[in-house]
Amino acid sequence: MPKATHLECSVCNATSPADRPAGVCACGGPLLVRYDLSKVRRHWRRRGVAHGPANMWRYAPVLAPAAESVVSLGEGWTPLIRTRRLGSRIGADSLWVKDEGLNPTGSFKARGLACAVSMCVELGIRKVAIPSAGNAASALAAYAAAAGIEAHIFMPRDVPQANYLECCAYGAHVTLIDGLISDCARVMAEQAPEGGWFDIGTLKEPYRIEGKKTMGYEVAEQMDWELPAAILYPTGGGVGLIGMWKAFDEMDQLGWIGSRRRPKMIAVQAEGCQPVVRAFQENAERCEFWPDAHTVAAGLRVPKPFGDRLILQALRASHGTAIAVSDDEALEAGRALAAEEGIYAAPEGAACVAAAQRLLASGFLKSSDRIVIYNTGSGLKYPEAYATRFPRTGSGERDKLGGLITPR
Repeated sequence: MPKATHLECSVCNATSPADRPAGVCACGGPLLVRYDLSKVRRHWRRRGVAHGPANMWRYAPVLAPAAESVVSLGEGWTPLIRTRRLGSRIGADSLWVKDEGLNPTGSFKARGLACAVSMCVELGIRKVAIPSAGNAASALAAYAAAAGIEAHIFMPRDVPQANYLECCAYGAHVTLIDGLISDCARVMAEQAPEGGWFDIGTLKEPYRIEGKKTMGYEVAEQMDWELPAAILYPTGGGVGLIGMWKAFDEMDQLGWIGSRRRPKMIAVQAEGCQPVVRAFQENAERCEFWPDAHTVAAGLRVPKPFGDRLILQALRASHGTAIAVSDDEALEAGRALAAEEGIYAAPEGAACVAAAQRLLASGFLKSSDRIVIYNTGSGLKYPEAYATRFPRTGSGERDKLGGLITPR
């Protein structure tokens, strides 16, 4: 089955081979993986997809790693759940939640890192590094462990405890940094010559997008190849949004969705860190660095996404928008989603519920629209954030964190 033919710069359109390790283009632009989709179309039919495995590798013909290189923990094919009560309460007749919290390591990051690490195996890369606000670090640590390669993680010192513990348990080399993900990236780059690792950070290599784009293939398949009217996506680095937009373009070329209208892509950010919202409102091509970035939604604390240009292009091409919500709105929406639908979402995903409610009230979204919210992670990974909503007080042995039996 045909695989990648080449890599193409998303800025200057320069091409490079797909059979060797690659970072960013010489011009600094992110690289995109390209396939001969006309050949893929002759060998791969939409009706045959359902016979594939119940994970993201059912879309293997448009995923670059060869089968023998794939490192999988069962990522993808997450449920698409129609809300029973919450949708009608906020004014939506057809509100769906794509629950990425059920992926390995509890977040959508498993998709991108599964694909990227698999390509590292194929290309002979044995040492990788990543700056991360939390969940990407957990996913890289897990897939590197499964692949038997060395992982170096650079995370903010105030990263959620769950992410830190996961990385340590998976055997990764963890460095905590006083600052934001941008500071982690700077320190990692400074140490790179001595470390000798391959940078697997957001859009610093081309294959994380490939794993993330499977969210677009899945939502199309799960909706019987009829795309929703709108997709709300928590946007920090924005690779998932970029990947889904790439998937819709590929499916169009494969003849799977034809001329069907594509969804409005809606980037959801936190009020304390909203560089994409500001750039969208100002009709700018790129984002400015957001100062003093702060939010309980760790994955949204990205002061300047590297893929900002691609994110903004997708929003505008789809007639979408960008919106920011407060931490209080996100946490309250998360509580409502859990209590009314049984879905315990990460604050990032919960923020999309609050955003949908606002956009329905404003008329940007119609009650008759089929709306899909992406919950990008499990609420179980954010005890510190939700503890502010449900404080637990007391003293003594029985009140110790997690009920652990520890020395008095």
